[in-house]
Formats: sequence, C-alpha cells, structure tokens
Amino acid sequence: MRKAVSLLFVPSLIVSMLTGCGTNSVSPFPTPSPTAQTVPVSLTMTDDPPSGVSVLFFQVSLTAATLTSASGSPVSLLNNNTPILVDVTQLQALSAFLGSADVPAGAYSSLSLTFANPKLVILNTSDQAITSTCAIGSVCQLTPTLDNSATVNLSGAPFPVTVSANSPLGFLIDFRLNTIIQPDLSVNLAAANGVTLSQVPPASPSQPPPFGVFTGTVQSVSASQNQFAVQTLAGQTFTIDTNSSTVLADWPPCASPGGLSCLSAGTVVQVQVASVVSAGTLLAAQVTWLQASGQQTVVGTVVGIHTSTTSPTNQTVLQLILHATPTSDANLPLGGEASVAIASGAAFSIDTNGFTISSGFVFNGITCLGVGQTVQVNVASGSLTPPANPGPSSGWGPPPLLSFTTNDIQLEPSQITGTVLYLGSGAFTLSILPDIFSGPPPPSALPLPESIVETTAQTTFQGLSPDSFSGLALGDTVSVSGWVFPQNGILDPAVGPPIVVAQAVALHPGGMF
Repeated sequence: MRKAVSLLFVPSLIVSMLTGCGTNSVSPFPTPSPTAQTVPVSLTMTDDPPSGVSVLFFQVSLTAATLTSASGSPVSLLNNNTPILVDVTQLQALSAFLGSADVPAGAYSSLSLTFANPKLVILNTSDQAITSTCAIGSVCQLTPTLDNSATVNLSGAPFPVTVSANSPLGFLIDFRLNTIIQPDLSVNLAAANGVTLSQVPPASPSQPPPFGVFTGTVQSVSASQNQFAVQTLAGQTFTIDTNSSTVLADWPPCASPGGLSCLSAGTVVQVQVASVVSAGTLLAAQVTWLQASGQQTVVGTVVGIHTSTTSPTNQTVLQLILHATPTSDANLPLGGEASVAIASGAAFSIDTNGFTISSGFVFNGITCLGVGQTVQVNVASGSLTPPANPGPSSGWGPPPLLSFTTNDIQLEPSQITGTVLYLGSGAFTLSILPDIFSGPPPPSALPLPESIVETTAQTTFQGLSPDSFSGLALGDTVSVSGWVFPQNGILDPAVGPPIVVAQAVALHPGGMF
C-alpha cells in the first residue's frame, strides 16, 4: 500500500504534496511566465505499509523543509515555518498542494525534511493481539516513536540541481510505510530506501496539472476579476485566478449569473492548481464546491457496518475512520473513529467530481455500502457527540470515539495498491486486495482476494511507458484511486471481486517493498 504526496516549490517556490450497488479530466492550461528570479519546483512523496496490520491512517507533521544552495545558504520552504499535517494514507495515487515560498534561482545541493508527531491507526489483521490493548480484528491507535533522526537529508540523485527561470522543476519523494514502520511499529525515517528522491517528469497535456489539490475556506470573492481568496487548513492565504478553462465541479444552483458569484465567505472548496502565477497567486484547473458556510462534513473509510439494537432499532450504523474535514474541528478529530447513524430517507450519491461513471454503477442505498469504501457524510445538525477520549498521548489505545447522525452520504474514491494479475480490454485485475476488505490473507492453498479495475477515457496513468492503459504489464505494482462498487450486489470478495472504477492509476516501479 503506497501513498503519494507532492510538495510543489516555486522560487518563488511552491510547496505541494502528492484519495452500483473516477483522475479528473481537465483541459491543458497555459503556464504563466515566472519572473527572472523565480522558478517552479515540485516535491512528491509515496509510501507502503508493514505486513500483519492494515494501516487505516498515518498522519505526520512536516515541521521543516529546507533546500540548501550550493553556496550553503538554506532556504525554508514552509510558509512562516508553520508545520503542515499530512495524512499519507490518502495519497497513494493523488497529490496535495501545500503552499508556496520565495526561492532564489541558482544551484542547490540537497533537500532536508523534518517530521514530528506521527499518529498511526491500524486494523489488527494478524493472528494475535498486539500488546494487551489491541485485540485481533480491532481498530487501534498508536503514537509511535521516531527512531534515529526526525530529519531526512536527501543529497543524492537528482542533486545537484539548478533552478533557473522558465524551467519548472519537480521532485518525487518515495515514502514507504512498509519500510519506515518497523516490526515493533516504531517509525525509522532513516531506514534504507524508506525515503528516496527522484525528479518529476515535465507536465504532459494528457495528464492533470502536476501541482495537486488543496482544501480551503473562501475569504472573499471578486467575480468581476475572476478571482477569489482562500485560506488553507494550514493558515496560508492564496488568490485563486480562474479562466475559461477552469472547471467548476459539483457547483450548486444559484441566482444568475452564477459561477464565482455563487461563492461567499465561509464556503469550503477544493482547488486543483493548474499553475503558479506568483508566490501568492495560483491559477485553478478545477474548483470543486465542498460545503456551504456553517455545514459540517467529513470523509472517512468504512471499517464496519452494523444494525443498531438501541433506539431507533434496526437503524444502520457505519463505523468510519476519519481522514479529512474541510475545516479544522476538534470535535471531528482526524484518525478518530466515528459511529455514524444513517437517518431514514438519507440521500445517497456519487461524488464524481467531473468524472463520468457508467450508468451501470449506482450508489443509491444502504445495500450499496461496504467495508473498505471511502465516503463523505454530513453531520446532521445537533447530532454530534464529541469524543470523550482524546486518544493515547503515547503508546497504544483506542482512537477517539465519537458519534453523529448523517442524512447525506457520497461515495468518494478509495486508495488501493496491489499487483496487476490479469490484463483485459480496458480493465485489469488487482491482487492483493487490502486486508480491510477481506480480513487476513487466507492459507497459501487458497486464492488471494482480488479486485477488478475498470478504466475509462478519463482515467489518467502515471509512471508508465506510455502513460496509458497499454503501458501496464503483468506484475506491475500500481496504486489506484477509484470508486469501489460491489459485484452481484454484495461487497464481499468471497462472493465476487469488487469493481473499482479508476480515476487514476500510478505505477510504483520499485514494487511494494
């Protein structure tokens, strides 16, 4: 299971980090010419998990990112040196924009990244308890220790590099959970090949913009200038330019003339960055409406489904591990476990985000739900019971437990990594399916659980040669971001492999380990 994070730097440097009963197709964008002193540079990251556990959530704080020039002068890439929290598990085939900083053009010899405060939530899929507090089959949270140094110094290839005007530059950090998480579940960032670096290839007209996405709250709108200001969860503020090629996805109906005039202060949006105009101004490839001011929503992975035996009886309840909230909310802690009661008459839909999914795939009721899916749910007004426990400050313990009722459920892309087992026409079979879908791997005499991945003309491919379906080969290790649907009406690998409609497919040439 390997996740992708991308940090984009532009010197001005951008910092960006690479989620029935889905990559976005965007038009190519012109790239504004930077000034003679500033150049786009990007940084991307991926990872893998250890055996015996299913990693549901791995969050770490990036507290420093320093580029060292050949003359020895370091340049900080974090806005106001503000730490940025990253949930690596949701970035297997995606990228996330983190921020921007001014970096002088010139020669650079290394990159140093400092991490802190790792948080790990697992499903124990082994055949024995872990310590006395994490039973077989249970969800557990650990605040792991950082072995060796918390700083990773990357000075090998592709360094040294020269940042020059009109020559965008990008880096890919390979962040492998299988390698950095040790058998005792401590974190060793210095483990051999645990964190590696390569250079990102130039953007292609057939691929989405390489700068990634971020979520933020609208601060002000100038519809007449096709701009709005947005503040990220890390507290950075950007001016967002739009043009005739900018896609407005999941946009609500509103009074004429529509468009940006639908936005107001407090609206939460996701921005896919097409290019960097300056350190504080970005051109948007796509702007996706997430929620209106005052609403509460959360994205999580389904780890359990049961029927309530308390009032109201027979109500379906989801157990979710929370991955993202559009706004910071202490009552919806990331990595926490939520008991979500589905209200009678709740709306079900697919968050296609501009992707066209065949009418044969529907998500229209409780029977379409299954463990392993990623969903976005709203928090019904007045229903939230905040967590009574904060989660362990050290060692093992249960994650924060909270509850609320939802009346709106959207199917979101899940992140799945495995090996290509069979290739068909526009589809392939992926093995092994993550343990969360099916429990521990079966005895060696039995077949491993699989999933069927269907691609469309909108599916994007990364790292292949060519970057298309024809670039796939048997035995490739790939990460897929896509919507998970049951086969034969039941999301159970014992009945039939689940079907994943792929939004993006990313190759990991180094394999899973």
